[in-house]
Amino acid sequence: RGATGDHGQTLAGITRAYLATLAAIVTQIDTLNQQITAALDLHPDRDIFTSLPRSGTVRAARLLAESGDARGRFPTPASLACLAGVAPSSRDSGKVRFVAFRWAVDNQLRDAVCDFAGDSRHAHPWAANLDTQARARGHDHPHAVRILARAWLDIIWKCWTTNTPYDPDRHRALQHLLTQDHQVAA
Repeated sequence: RGATGDHGQTLAGITRAYLATLAAIVTQIDTLNQQITAALDLHPDRDIFTSLPRSGTVRAARLLAESGDARGRFPTPASLACLAGVAPSSRDSGKVRFVAFRWAVDNQLRDAVCDFAGDSRHAHPWAANLDTQARARGHDHPHAVRILARAWLDIIWKCWTTNTPYDPDRHRALQHLLTQDHQVAA
């Protein structure tokens, strides 16, 4: 039946306060989304980042903001992957060689790229296949997402440096996978 009397009135007041707080937060989220959309629409690299699968406005803006405008900072896709922390760190001592998790990275960029990569596997067959292969090799989910993020950064870097939006029809690995699937189905 629920609380009644003074106790019930107190709980009702608390609930109304929570609802008012949530309404204010939702209003602020809407305002921020509008500002992010407006800023992204004005950016010259907008089409590159919004063309990625499941990038959306906020995710595309985050990827763009974290990677920055200075293409010269990243002469190779590996340099971008290393800063993002999705490339493994290998160490050689002459006798021993081991590969470890990369700690000295731009954590915000790593979070943005891994968030995108982890979600892309739900909508993109090539990404799903890469994730499945990594998991089959025994990697845990975070490691598989970093492997996928590294592969996506190669594509993003190429699109970014050639100023070309992502086009699934020009993605050779995706087309090869789709051709294989079509041949297996036939």
